Amino acid sequence: MQFAVRYDKARPASHVDTCEAVARAAVALISSPQARDGQWREAVDHWRDGRIRKLVRRARGEVRWQEVHQLDGVTVEQQGDESEGLAGARAFVPGPVRPLHPILKKLQVEGTELPDAHPSRTEDALVRVGISPHITMSTGKAAAQCAHAAQLAWEQMDGPTRTGWAADGFRLRVETVDAEQWASDQGRVQVVDAGFTELDGPTETTRAWW
Repeated sequence: MQFAVRYDKARPASHVDTCEAVARAAVALISSPQARDGQWREAVDHWRDGRIRKLVRRARGEVRWQEVHQLDGVTVEQQGDESEGLAGARAFVPGPVRPLHPILKKLQVEGTELPDAHPSRTEDALVRVGISPHITMSTGKAAAQCAHAAQLAWEQMDGPTRTGWAADGFRLRVETVDAEQWASDQGRVQVVDAGFTELDGPTETTRAWW
């Protein structure tokens, strides 16, 4: 699954808002009517049955951000405070990495870093995604890991819990867990990254609670 995040160099969104927007977009796509019973179902089911992979690309500037909306997918936007730009994430219907659609091919993957200026402002969210305190990840990498944790949370929820989360726009809170809690609380789902990019070998990156 490919994602594009809105990247405004002059007025960037925050790291945590972007991670939350990407995670919300992932769940919004896989839970959508098109993915469950419509035209996206075959592509989504094929992706979920294989080795799950998520790639976050940056859509630099308004032209690129508008351009990515030509491709099938789901967009989530999340506003920070007055000093920050709008965090935007679009999740695209899963497909092969090669050949890649020309619109996505224009967007860079590596080096997506946004300012880590503050902790999450999301309060009273049903789902909390915790990032390991023992690793460092770029915004793009962290967002992909948070999206994976959110996906696993949705897949393991019962129906009424899913319905309640959907009614709340799949809001979630992303935070870096302190070392003591990380050691003592395994969470309800755990994400282990294979280590192909940024991380050295299989590494637990995120957990989710609800």
